[in-house]
Amino acid sequence: MKAPDQILFSIIVPVYNRPDEVADLLESLEAQTDKGFETVIVEDGSTVPCLRAGENPDGSLIPEGHDALRLKYFRKDNEGRSIARNYGLDRADGDFFIFVDSDCILPPDYIESLRRSLKENPVDCFGGPDAAHDSFSRTQKAISYSMTAFLTTGGIRGGKVSMEKFTPRTFNMGFSREVYDRVGGFREMFSEDIDMSTRIRLAGFSISLYPDVYVYHKRRVDLKKFWKQVHVFGMSRITLELLYPGSMKLVHWLPAVFTVGAVALIIGSFFCKWLLIPLLVYVVALWAGALVATKDLDIACRAIAAAMVQLTGYGTGFLKAWFSKILLGKGRDINEEIEIRKGKNENL
Repeated sequence: MKAPDQILFSIIVPVYNRPDEVADLLESLEAQTDKGFETVIVEDGSTVPCLRAGENPDGSLIPEGHDALRLKYFRKDNEGRSIARNYGLDRADGDFFIFVDSDCILPPDYIESLRRSLKENPVDCFGGPDAAHDSFSRTQKAISYSMTAFLTTGGIRGGKVSMEKFTPRTFNMGFSREVYDRVGGFREMFSEDIDMSTRIRLAGFSISLYPDVYVYHKRRVDLKKFWKQVHVFGMSRITLELLYPGSMKLVHWLPAVFTVGAVALIIGSFFCKWLLIPLLVYVVALWAGALVATKDLDIACRAIAAAMVQLTGYGTGFLKAWFSKILLGKGRDINEEIEIRKGKNENL
């Protein structure tokens, strides 16, 4: 890999019907203090394109506006986000590839911080945390807290080194061209980023968390969509266990244990009201942690609902997949995974 000062970064973004979010992302890219990057936008069958573009005789697109960016723009049939990322990889010129979601905003020093981190701690693959931007809605901030809080096991999702090996996620992840040449691209499946990180680690490449290389991640805008998203996350954990036996740890069971335990306590409370005390203590601890972190009473209250949605959504998805794919021995349904992962399932 080239010296960090000489690296050209390629930021690859798969998109499905997210023009407003992409506009915010591109605005944040234009504000970068380090201009040593190109941006590759891949429309995965969008019916509402995120950019106006002309067409070259060879069929390639010429995006209108954003002249300050080194911007490549492609449109393709809907096949899923992983295939869209691979499409961008094949057409990127960079030495180091960065992946962010279309609903992310990058702080102005993102590229600068990444280049500095690569100098201080050179690795083949990195991941960074996410945070809530001041412009996000209160519900988005509550969801963001829930997804990064230790009490919801959110601290394992790319933000903290804790109960399992650090695993980069594609809302803020990158790897070198050498990794791509040897390991290949993403597979269209549940939790393709965890699968990719696992394959990178098994190939002998180094992986590290860069705490200062963070993004603002909008996540879902309402709790119904959030529940559907984390439900799939729970199902995907079983898929990963089938692919990599022994990879599932105690922490991955915790949302399922919470879900079953909460239901049992609520039913039991009809016979003994004191059984609700453990659940109430947990809720108060969640609320207090959210209040300290956000310094906002309303967001702290919303965070309780977000945490309940996260834990029960993940837990029920996990239990459903565990019962079907492992206990009943049905195994993976690859076609189901591909259909769920396609951009047309916008709630996911």
